[in-house]
Amino acid sequence: MDNEHLEHLIHKTLQAKAGGFDALSTGEKLAAAILLNRFDWLQEMDYSMAEAIARIDDNWLELIGTASRILKYPSDYPAMFS
Repeated sequence: MDNEHLEHLIHKTLQAKAGGFDALSTGEKLAAAILLNRFDWLQEMDYSMAEAIARIDDNWLELIGTASRILKYPSDYPAMFS
């Protein structure tokens, strides 16, 4: 697992969740939308789920599952949120 990419992905997802969605790159927006189950964001960007997955950086795509677990259970990963 690439911690630098994972931390960046989680940071950008939390930024989007806090209202900073518009400041993200397209790939960051798509990854955040998937991680936060915000399919309305995908629709607003005119992306299907398949198109979003194809557009996300391969490094991030490999980390989606791990990032999802960390975001769902942050107390299990205190080092990520310190």
